[in-house]
Amino acid sequence: MKRIIAIISFMAAISLTTHAQQWEPLFNGKNLSGWKQLGGKAKYLVKEGTIVGQPVLGQPNSFLTTKKAYGDFILEFEFRVSDGLNSGVQFRSASTKDYQNGRVHGYQFEIDPSDRAWTGGIYDEADRLWLYPLTKNPQAQKAFRHDEWNKARIECCGNMIRTYVNGQPCARLWDNYRPSGFIALQVHQVGAKADEQKAVSWRQLRICTQDVAQYLLKPDRDHTPEVNLVDNTLSPTEEAQGWRLLFDGQTSNGWRGAKLDAFPEKGWTVSDGQLKVHASDGAESANGGDIVTTRTWRNFILKVDFKITEGANSGIKYFVDPTLNKGAGSAIGCEFQILDDQRHPDAKLGVKGNRKLGALYDLIPVSEDKPFVFDKFNTAMVIVRGNHVEHWLNGEKLLEYERNTQQWDALVAYSKYRDWPNFGNQAEGYILLQDHGDAVSFKNIKILELPDQMPDQRHDGRQGRRGGRR
Repeated sequence: MKRIIAIISFMAAISLTTHAQQWEPLFNGKNLSGWKQLGGKAKYLVKEGTIVGQPVLGQPNSFLTTKKAYGDFILEFEFRVSDGLNSGVQFRSASTKDYQNGRVHGYQFEIDPSDRAWTGGIYDEADRLWLYPLTKNPQAQKAFRHDEWNKARIECCGNMIRTYVNGQPCARLWDNYRPSGFIALQVHQVGAKADEQKAVSWRQLRICTQDVAQYLLKPDRDHTPEVNLVDNTLSPTEEAQGWRLLFDGQTSNGWRGAKLDAFPEKGWTVSDGQLKVHASDGAESANGGDIVTTRTWRNFILKVDFKITEGANSGIKYFVDPTLNKGAGSAIGCEFQILDDQRHPDAKLGVKGNRKLGALYDLIPVSEDKPFVFDKFNTAMVIVRGNHVEHWLNGEKLLEYERNTQQWDALVAYSKYRDWPNFGNQAEGYILLQDHGDAVSFKNIKILELPDQMPDQRHDGRQGRRGGRR
C-alpha cells in the first residue's frame, strides 16, 4: 500500500511539474543579447542586472526591441523611472519600411510618472494614439509608486489585452488590430539638456507563451472597465453583461424610416461597416429621412460612434414618438446634438450654446471644452435611469438632467418643443438617427437595457441637475 501511495504521489508531482507555468527570461542580466535598437540613439546600458535607458537630447523616441515576435503571452517585468521622464514598453509592435520609413509602431504599456498618472494605460505608438487612458479607470492611477521599483504585468490572449501595475488591474482592451509583434523598451525623446541625467530602468523581464489562457489572472473577477475596439461586435464581457448590437455592420436590420414601415430606399447606405446618411441639401429629414429602431426603449445605456464631415448637422434622439410630427421635418424626441460647431451656423443659435455638439438640443448647453476630434470617430453615450439622463462624449460626462419635474417642464416651455405635449416625459420611446441633409457615418451602435426604474408618478418637483462637466 505504501508503495502504491508513493507511486501515486510521484505521478502527481510529475503532473504538477508538467503543467507548471513556463517562464522564459527576456534579459540574461549580463548583456543585450537578443535585443536590437531602433529609432533614436538613446543610451541603453546594463548595470547590476538591470537595463538602464538614458535619453539623448535631440534624438527621437528610441526602442530596444526583442528580435523575436510574440502573439499570445504574459509578460512581467519591474521598472523604475525618474520623475519628469516619460517611457513605456512596446508589445505586439512592428517596424517596417512601408510604414513611415520604419518607425516603430504598436501597443505600448505607458510609464508615466507625471501628475496625469496614466502608468499602465495603453497607447498605440505612432498609429491610433490613446486606446486606454486611465481616465477610464481612475482607481488604477494610484498604483504607480514614485522613486521605487514597480511591477508590471501585460496579458495578451487573442483579442484580450490587460495590464497591471503592482497587482492593480489598469487597462482592459478588446482589439484585433495587431495580433503579434516584438516587445521593446522605450526611452522617450526629451526637450532639455538636464533631462539627459534622468533614466528609466527595467529588470526581471520574463515571458510566458505556453498555455497562456490557463494562467490569466481570473478575468471573470476583474471589474476593470473594458474598451472594445473591434467594430460592430460584442466582446465576451459585453455579451455577459447583456449588451446588444443595434447595428450589425452589414445590414439595416433593426431600423426603419421614422415615417416609413421599412428602411429608406434612398439617403442611407450600409458600407465599410458603417451606417451612412448621405449629403443632400442640408434640409431636415428631406432626403432619406430619419431612421428609428424597430422597438422602443425605456432604461438603457446607449453607445454610438459617429464621424461628421465638414459643416455637418445630425443628431441621436431618444424618447422619440414618430406619430407626433407627421408633417415635414424630423421626428420629435430628446436629442444628443451632433454638429460641426466651427462651421455650421446652428452652433450660434439657441441659448448659450444649447445647439452645439453634445448638448441636449435647444434645452441644455455643454462646455466649449469637450473631448472631440474632427474627422475621426467619436463615441456618444446616453444613459437613462428612470427620470435621470446623462450625455457623455468620448468617456467624459457633458451634462445630466432630471425629467418629469417642474423645472424640466419650465425648460421645455421656453424651447422649440413647447407645443409638443408631454415632451420628454414619456416612459419609453424609439431611438433615432437623424437625416439633416449632411454626410455623417455611424458604427458600433450598441445598447444595454437597464432594470426598470421608471416611477408610476412624476417627481415631487425637486430641482434636477443639469449642465456642467464633471
